[in-house]
Amino acid sequence: MAYTKNNGIGILRSLDWWTIIIYLLLLAFGWMSVCGASYSYEDTDLLSLSSRSGMQIVWIGTSICLGFIILMMDDRFFDTFGFVIYIALLLLLFATIFNPHEIKGSRSWLVLGPLRLQPAEFAKFATALAAAKLMSAYGFTLSRTRDFFLACMIVITPMLLIIGQKETGSALVYLSFFLMFYREGMPGAILFTGVAMIAYFVVGTRYEATMLWSLPTSLGTFLVMLMIQLFTIGMAHLGSKKRLPVRQMLLVTFVATTVALLVSKFIYAFDIIWVQLAVTIYIIATLLYQALRERMRKYLLFAVFSIGSLAFFYSSSYVLNNILQHHQRERINVLLGLKEDLSGAGYNVHQSQIAIGSGGLRGKGFLNGTQTKLKYVPEQDTDFIFCTVGEEEGFLGSAGVLLLFLALLLRLIHVAERQPFKFGRIYGYCVLSIFMFHLFINVGMVLGLTPVIGIPLPFFSYGGSSLWGFTILLFIFLRIDAGRNLVRQ
Repeated sequence: MAYTKNNGIGILRSLDWWTIIIYLLLLAFGWMSVCGASYSYEDTDLLSLSSRSGMQIVWIGTSICLGFIILMMDDRFFDTFGFVIYIALLLLLFATIFNPHEIKGSRSWLVLGPLRLQPAEFAKFATALAAAKLMSAYGFTLSRTRDFFLACMIVITPMLLIIGQKETGSALVYLSFFLMFYREGMPGAILFTGVAMIAYFVVGTRYEATMLWSLPTSLGTFLVMLMIQLFTIGMAHLGSKKRLPVRQMLLVTFVATTVALLVSKFIYAFDIIWVQLAVTIYIIATLLYQALRERMRKYLLFAVFSIGSLAFFYSSSYVLNNILQHHQRERINVLLGLKEDLSGAGYNVHQSQIAIGSGGLRGKGFLNGTQTKLKYVPEQDTDFIFCTVGEEEGFLGSAGVLLLFLALLLRLIHVAERQPFKFGRIYGYCVLSIFMFHLFINVGMVLGLTPVIGIPLPFFSYGGSSLWGFTILLFIFLRIDAGRNLVRQ
């Protein structure tokens, strides 16, 4: 196939150069941060290949070469071979589970002589291609149960394989694809359900041991049960035109909860959760009755939401205490304020907060960070590299980096929305979702706002696999976008 120019616009002129400029700036600032995080007074040669800063230049150079190679490819290659690439990466992920090399308790690395690669980083763009290929097919719609199930399987399959490698943090990144699903028509109730589950877990776990008014009732369980009831009634209110059942459910919830609280406080102390369970069962029964009577599927879905919420809440405690590994459980407890462990699970976050706080407004200057030079912060050139930015560049430098990432995200939205075909738009929103997840979670865990799950900051964290993976992910999208104005013969 040959290309002809449309209105004199060629591939290079069609490239989104603003995104490329932002990419190069992030690479430059990322290299400076790696220098600051890995610099030592004994070894001052920043360009030596024996140093982290020197090797990062190699990764940056090879990443730029990879980007150039991708730009020279036919953009239809990614659409045509999307499933092939996806299956190849799945096989590689499966093989990695049986990898004899275990690094930091994880079997997610392939060791090829002096080179170490993490297939999970490359599976992101492969999953994005497969999801875009599937969802751009004629007649596909997320509102159809079968299609939604297939799209979920595309995302969940690599997640399960990565979990099998004992790399939970990298697996959680794939949840970001549900943001793309929402953009492409997934009902907002599903996204709300995910947010509600997080709220159940946080509130229930955080206040599980706190008693309500000195009564034999867990404050955490009481609040979660109340949230389940109110969320279910609220969804029924928004999704149904008939107000009578909704008002009845709300009235029963208010009266039963109030009476139970007064009786337990002033007459006979008992666990109010039993009343809460009875009210919740009443709400579920009412919704199921209305679903059968009115033949409305929405009522059935609201009942399923309530049942699923109960199942999730009562199973989350078991998962936390019996499924998660000890260090993961400790990190969650420290994050939720259930435990203060400044020398154990909370050490990394505590030291990173000290480093960021010591930077002040303008920072200590390039290579002048004392916390990073004395290696107080573990993983300070990979997962916790943002603390180096905060210490050396201060609040202004940190804000500048975040604004640069914001510019990248906004640019990705703009480029995704101008795609003439669904494949390009869907892939673009996959890229956007992955970058957003990495940025918010990485910066959040450095600041102590999110759990420490060990994922890199795009273009900043040291390492070849993550840098190559993010570059391939981004430049495939740029190549797809560059072909929007080309006429093929």
